[in-house]
Amino acid sequence: MNKFERQSQRPAGQKRLPEASTAGELPRIPIETAIELGGAPAALPLTPSEVHTILMSLMLTMFLAALDQTIVATALPTIGKQFQDVSNLSWVITAYLLAATAVAPVFGTLSDIYGRRAMIVTALSLFIAGSVLCGLAPSMPVLIIGRGLQGLGGGGIMPIVQTVISDVVTPRERGHYQAYFSGVWMAAGIGGPILGGIFAEHLHWSMIFWINVPLGLASLALLLPKMTKIPVFHRRRKIDWLGGVLLMGSAVVFMLVLTWGGNRYPWISPVITAMIGASIALALAFVWQAGRAEEPFLPLSLLGGKVVPYAMAAGGCAMGAMLGLTVHLPLYYQVVYHLSASEAGLALIPLAAISTGGSAIAGRTMARAKHYKRVAIIGTASAAMVAFVLAFTVLPLWVLLVLLSVLAFGLGTTFPVSVVSLQNSVARSQVGTITGAMNFFRALMASFTVAAFTAILLMALGADISLAGEHRGPVNSIAPADMIAAFRFVFGAAAALLACAALCMILMEEKPLAGPGTQLEIAE
Repeated sequence: MNKFERQSQRPAGQKRLPEASTAGELPRIPIETAIELGGAPAALPLTPSEVHTILMSLMLTMFLAALDQTIVATALPTIGKQFQDVSNLSWVITAYLLAATAVAPVFGTLSDIYGRRAMIVTALSLFIAGSVLCGLAPSMPVLIIGRGLQGLGGGGIMPIVQTVISDVVTPRERGHYQAYFSGVWMAAGIGGPILGGIFAEHLHWSMIFWINVPLGLASLALLLPKMTKIPVFHRRRKIDWLGGVLLMGSAVVFMLVLTWGGNRYPWISPVITAMIGASIALALAFVWQAGRAEEPFLPLSLLGGKVVPYAMAAGGCAMGAMLGLTVHLPLYYQVVYHLSASEAGLALIPLAAISTGGSAIAGRTMARAKHYKRVAIIGTASAAMVAFVLAFTVLPLWVLLVLLSVLAFGLGTTFPVSVVSLQNSVARSQVGTITGAMNFFRALMASFTVAAFTAILLMALGADISLAGEHRGPVNSIAPADMIAAFRFVFGAAAALLACAALCMILMEEKPLAGPGTQLEIAE
């Protein structure tokens, strides 16, 4: 019998190793194996090298999904020119985002039912198949369908990767690894547009999709041999398909409202009003179904308590503020500081890159400190204060970039603390479900924030411009003073979101994290 298996019928929480025994045994316990307290341990404990292999393959997998959210943007003009179709070009981006957002809770829940291995294979297979279809696409409609198929896989990759991390790494050490994955997001965010431009200009635009095939297969080759040794926590149960369909339907309609509102249709048009009503109706139907189903797709009780709602809200507000500023700051740079489009893109690097440093600091703090959420409270509060200062001052460019770096650093502390706290608060058999729900909420919050910031700018400027693509109105016609005045509201909105994230971190219960430095509640 494995020496960590329970040998009595008493619950694990009722027995503790003596202090001396714990101190003597802990150094020999691989922290990465993340044995579930009160649950079944791994049949074959993972060695550190196996954990590193799994984490490397997971980072490669997440890099693929993150890269495809940005790599297409710079190749869009080339794609539109080849297919002689510019009117539907935005769907190349929208199809991916719609599909990825809608299926995030689905894959999270299914991984708790059928296991991580089956769902990561499914997600990667869909992603690779979508990439092949995009690479072979003879027309714009086929390309859009391929992007939707890619989104189905990409949306599943995110929650499953984060769930597998929770299976192999203890909660106290998990934040440290989450920082590495934040670095993957940063690399994809910075490298995606650059690679897309190089492929479109010097090779062929289809290469941005073909590159996913060997990388996806390599990820599967690295990951699958080790997946059999990962602890098993899933539980077979009946699937509430109706609840899943209602949740996805509500999300898709809501995302379309955010995409089309103020762009294709006025916000007060009958079409947008009807779509908002449909989204609300589908959401209410989902709540009704969740209340009556014996095994609901997403148990509403899971979203309650003193941890989950606050962790979700904090992460969603931080993500919304970050993406909202990332999308709109290039316009500010171009009008106020007279930067070119490429220079404005480079000026976004501090916002994207420095947040990784905040995530790393927060992750290391979680591994060492008892009161681990304090770093996130201080970080988000500092970021909120910086955004508030930016709302009322006009600064030289270098000072603005320094302050944005401080904002990004503080904002980055939110992500590992919110993710690990959320996963640490639910039963092992529900980690996939809650992780998928978290990714779903963050995506909706980010989309809502981008749309809200756009509406704020358009109302303040009174100009007919597009902030995410080809400008319908000339940017140069906007006076710098008008842009500065308009961005006061944008920075103010970002400050409010970050203040909300800090408040949620304060209100969130700080549950102890299992791992080095704590008494393991395992049976003698």
